[in-house]
Amino acid sequence: MARPNNREEDELRKVTIDLGWSEHAEGSALISFGSTKVLCTASFTPGVPRFKKDSGEGWVTAEYSMLPRATHDRSDRESVKGKIGGRTHEISRLIGRALRSVIDFKSLGENTIVIDCDVLQADGGTRTAAITGGFVALAQAIDYGYSQKMISGQSPLIDTVSAVSVGVVDGRLLTDLEYVEDVRAETDMNVVTTGRGLFVEVQGTAEGAPFSDEELEGLLKLAKKATSELTDIQKSTLGETLRLR
Repeated sequence: MARPNNREEDELRKVTIDLGWSEHAEGSALISFGSTKVLCTASFTPGVPRFKKDSGEGWVTAEYSMLPRATHDRSDRESVKGKIGGRTHEISRLIGRALRSVIDFKSLGENTIVIDCDVLQADGGTRTAAITGGFVALAQAIDYGYSQKMISGQSPLIDTVSAVSVGVVDGRLLTDLEYVEDVRAETDMNVVTTGRGLFVEVQGTAEGAPFSDEELEGLLKLAKKATSELTDIQKSTLGETLRLR
């Protein structure tokens, strides 16, 4: 069975990153993985949370949300419900962990960067798009910190970080699942890697039959290839704004 848009098994959807989408944020990027669109903004503020006070270290955290009509049916805003859902908490924490994996907090100084990832339209892979776009917004915020002399010395950015979904659908190993593929997946996996190809997180679940060693190896190989391509897109988009040490 052909994939949507006749993509190859190891082919990403069309990925675009538009910088400066928000006029007010210190960093912003609208990232698209096909029809999935996530607005990522970075807010840079002096000072740190209490648990980091007087440590000489900074902090990076993230929040994730989905607009009511990002999907086929309208969902209520979680602020109206009065509580944040478990899925939202889990994805927010995943994005934060991913971004912190490539930050040297000492070099950041006692400054805080908050990444907000808002899903404007969802067609599978929202968390992986949020991580990939969130890094681009983070890199811009760090560049802002240098321009305002709130950061000095070596760059806090140790490496880039990106993420992709892979899975087994109808017995085939596929990269970057769209919604119609995701709902049919026997195995669904989200993989986060650094630009050097080191793993930050692997979230894999057998939705149907358990997966084999060979399938796991194949999925990770697909993910490494895809995140390498995403790293190239991030670097090309950021240009000289990217301050890697």
